Amino acid sequence: MKAREYGILSKHTFLIKNEYLKVGMSEKAQRVFENALKISIVLSAVLVATLAFGKDRKEVLESAGSAVATKGCVVIDAGHGGEDPGKVGINNALEKDINLEIAKKLKLFLEQSDIRVVMTREGDAGLHDAGAASKKAQDMRRRVARIDETNPDFVVSIHQNSYSLENISGAQVFYYAGSAKGKLLAGLIQDSMRHRLDASNGRQIKANDSYYLLRNVSVPIVIVESGFLSNKAEADLLTSEQYQEKIAWSIHMGIMQYINTSR
Repeated sequence: MKAREYGILSKHTFLIKNEYLKVGMSEKAQRVFENALKISIVLSAVLVATLAFGKDRKEVLESAGSAVATKGCVVIDAGHGGEDPGKVGINNALEKDINLEIAKKLKLFLEQSDIRVVMTREGDAGLHDAGAASKKAQDMRRRVARIDETNPDFVVSIHQNSYSLENISGAQVFYYAGSAKGKLLAGLIQDSMRHRLDASNGRQIKANDSYYLLRNVSVPIVIVESGFLSNKAEADLLTSEQYQEKIAWSIHMGIMQYINTSR
């Protein structure tokens, strides 16, 4: 059954084309599902994302049920920004732009799951003064300060990867070495991204104690490297709005699992 175009009246409108909606529920299950949709706009957001990414309605109900009952606070950090472009893709795409687009989409999904979200940046600007002696250092310190002021349950920092060999690809999540909660969150997001983006991705979560944010943030934090801008096929995907939504949805689902596991 083709889903030609679906829209949602909420903070944003998603237009989703040429995807397949999986059906096969009993009439009773369909009635339960329809009644559940009336509970909150949260459920409508989950449905649209599900239609976009080809998931079945069982997953809709599971994620929606957890979303309605869940509250918390998450900081989303869109890496780089302003004068700092981050990695430059093989297709000339800038990491800072992709990071921000994924972060904004993730913010929408989380907010519609009744989770408070704080962004370290919401536009194309770094967190440094124009005349700062070391703009990068000041930017990083201010990101940490914003996180400390917010005191969130955890932090998700969005980045893109790059490597000297073009054939290397795949999302990978990093966490601070020694953080059990960070490791759990990283593992759930990694599994979700593998399941929803690329089942052939054999990358594993990786501990790190040298990245500035991982070392200096006191709450659980993960860095999500969504893909490799040095890989032509993946770089082109990463600039696609629909693929960015799939990445955000995948991260969101990993986060929901983490919250429900930790609750």
